[in-house]
This record gives sequence, structure tokens and C-alpha cells, in this order.
Amino acid sequence: MTDLVNDTIPKLPIEEAQQYIEIINRAALNFRGQADELENAIGMLMIGRIYGWRVLVIVHNKRTIKKYEEILGINIREMFPPEGPLAHKSIGYKIATTFTNFWKVVSGDIKIENRREIGSE
Repeated sequence: MTDLVNDTIPKLPIEEAQQYIEIINRAALNFRGQADELENAIGMLMIGRIYGWRVLVIVHNKRTIKKYEEILGINIREMFPPEGPLAHKSIGYKIATTFTNFWKVVSGDIKIENRREIGSE
């Protein structure tokens, strides 16, 4: 048996999978608000592990990330690696890495079309 799903995404060790389930269960139990916000926060949790926090800050604005972190009780920079195994598929991240100042792209000082698009390798 391989350690990778489709030879690109590392499988989650059982302890880490249990941690994700606990985060989701705790968020669901404590959440009050619009269901789609909880759903989106859980989606960010799953995407963050695969793409990394740098892709998340390209895709979402600071306010959205903060809201989802509060819902989940996490900090994305502590929870995820800067780049996950599929970070290279993010069009916005791929373009952002060509600039000398990544944070100018994140802040919107440097505009990138299709910054939220996931493409092929």
C-alpha cells in the first residue's frame, strides 16, 4: 500500500485524521450562525491541508480567514504547512511566487486575475 493518494497527496496518519474530526465536531457543536459559513470553514480546513496556508491567503481575504479560524478554533499558519502537496495547482499562488513580495499579492497591491482558480499541473 502506498503512502500517497493517487501518488500526490500524502495519506493522513490516523492521529491527524482524528484531530481533524475533533476540530470539525467541536466547531459544529459550538457554531451559531449561517450553515454555509460552517460548511465553508470546514472546506478551508480540508483544502488547507492539501494546498497549504499560502494558497489560502491568496484565495481568501484576511477577514474571511479570521472568521473561519474562529469557527474552527485554529490558526492556519500553525495548522498547515506554507505549501501543501498541491500548491502548484493554484494559479494565483503560482503567479504570486513569481513576484519578489508575496505579501503585496496577498494584500491586493499586486492584482492577479484568476487568483482563486485551481488548474492543472
